Amino acid sequence: MSAPEVTDILDRLRGQYPTAAYELNWSTPVQMLVATILAAQCTDERVNKVTETLFVTYPDAQAFANADREELEQALRPTGTFRQKAKSVQGACQALVERYGGDVPRTVGELTSLPGVARKTANVVLATCFDLAEGVIVDTHVRRVSQRMGLTTQTKPPKIERDLMASVPQSEWTYFGPAMVLLGRYVCTAKKPACDTCAMRDICPKIGV
Repeated sequence: MSAPEVTDILDRLRGQYPTAAYELNWSTPVQMLVATILAAQCTDERVNKVTETLFVTYPDAQAFANADREELEQALRPTGTFRQKAKSVQGACQALVERYGGDVPRTVGELTSLPGVARKTANVVLATCFDLAEGVIVDTHVRRVSQRMGLTTQTKPPKIERDLMASVPQSEWTYFGPAMVLLGRYVCTAKKPACDTCAMRDICPKIGV
């Protein structure tokens, strides 16, 4: 079976996840940036539990920039690799304060110039906070689902993203990423994917499954 048409995929995603959105809790773009950094190799559920109190203690970029590093590390401990994450969060927020007055910039180039901010994080922030389509979110879920559907044969996120940007209309980028994340998280899982109940079951080539 060949790869399904992207229009078919989008129609079915909208039927399954009409209001698809990232599942991290946030009130400001700075909070979304921090939460996305913390979500690396950590569940959104755990990140949301941590940020519930974290964002009270550190409400903005200036607060994170001025934080005592050891105290910040302890606050982030439940998210794993907490020392590196504390360094990334504080470094990014210090750069926000110094370069952008504490506000989050609105381009991939500016965001990825911040310490600890990779392209996936930048895409999440731009799509979620500003509805800006500068790229397609590629996390572990999007990578797995895209490969199984035959949308890409690449294994590296930048190359997968290029394939998806070439096939998915730009007007759909901010929806497509979060919807594919949800499909991968709850249906097309790494182990024992629920192919029988998947909305894509009759059009997906199930590559590698």
